Amino acid sequence: MPDVPARMTPLLRKLLGMNWWLVIVMFGLLAFGVHSIESAARHLPQGGEHFASLQKKWILIGAAVYFFTAFFDYRWFRWLALPMYAVSLGLCASIMNSDSEVHQIEFGSLSFQPAQFAIASGILILAWLLQDLPRLGRKIPKIGWLLEEPIVKIGLVGILTGIPFLIVVKMGDMGSALVWLPVAFVAMIVGGVPYRYLVFIVVMGVAAVPPLYYVVLPKVSERGTARVELFLDLLQDKPVDTSGAAYAPYNIAIAIGHAGYHGLGHMAPVDKGSMHARRMIPVNTVHNDFIFAVIAEEQGFKGSLLLITGFTVLLVLCLFVATYARDPMGCMLVGGVVALFFAHVFENIGMCVQLMPITGIPLPLISYSGTFVVMCMFLLGLVQSVWVHRKTIAKPQESEAKEPHEGGLILSNDLR
Repeated sequence: MPDVPARMTPLLRKLLGMNWWLVIVMFGLLAFGVHSIESAARHLPQGGEHFASLQKKWILIGAAVYFFTAFFDYRWFRWLALPMYAVSLGLCASIMNSDSEVHQIEFGSLSFQPAQFAIASGILILAWLLQDLPRLGRKIPKIGWLLEEPIVKIGLVGILTGIPFLIVVKMGDMGSALVWLPVAFVAMIVGGVPYRYLVFIVVMGVAAVPPLYYVVLPKVSERGTARVELFLDLLQDKPVDTSGAAYAPYNIAIAIGHAGYHGLGHMAPVDKGSMHARRMIPVNTVHNDFIFAVIAEEQGFKGSLLLITGFTVLLVLCLFVATYARDPMGCMLVGGVVALFFAHVFENIGMCVQLMPITGIPLPLISYSGTFVVMCMFLLGLVQSVWVHRKTIAKPQESEAKEPHEGGLILSNDLR
């Protein structure tokens, strides 16, 4: 991005200094989502135009949140990290034993999923603590060296991500729980955990899969076990009940597979063979969890490829921003957002093409999701803030040299 002239007001300098490619790609995906929601929700009583209009209103709110967050120095958000994290855990715990399948909290006409709020606050608190641990260690010389030990960072990340992970699993929302795993892994990489520790964690994690699946998961979530078993049966071409448990994955796979390169067209009718027009894709969740099935059927391979390319460009731009972060907090914020978006995109699209078990998880910026789209735009606003504030110059007496660190990235140890 070109340098912005110094003789401008701070707000104008931030506006002109934004990464506008990131803005364009984000709003392009949002527009693609509104277009898709109109067709995906057409069988609901209110109609597709109703949900598309609601999504536009949420996008306007999200746009205000996005630009405010982008212009506000991201380092000040560390003061919100702990309260947000505590509130999100409390909200998740309040519905932990609920029988509801949507895992939402209702506030009048407003509803949202606390699991998604929890992971956003988790990224903030991880970025804050991994930034301030070295600073705290210098103030306590006798035990300060201990805070630099990799095992302490691993334990900190494990506790901060493990507690909400277990709560969300207990809620029965396995999809939202799995998103914590890549976020935790990225936090350890940015936090400077050596690679040998990371390899050991991966090996132990793989070794723990069988006992977790056969012993722990059945006691925590019987529905989660059933979905995994159904997924394995489909992979092995075993007989499944296509009118019962396998109804959604079976019909979604047909809808995606028969669309071809060009697809059937927007709002394709029954006479074109549209599975969505026949209401064979679950109507109540098609505009949320299964919206990619409608996009793939109507827009074909070219539309699906365009969507995936859009997400790829968005994540690459975010990684580009991370390389310019002025401190570990900024790097961790961007890394956490990339991990979150990648996990959502991979899991949502993967379950539609039978690469992953069916889970209730929305496609960021595309699915009709109300408060979730605002949260996504808030997180992308943090990424933009990291870019906008990348050139802030610290005072010479406060600056610290960059130091290499085995297996990790240490950009700075002080929070200016």
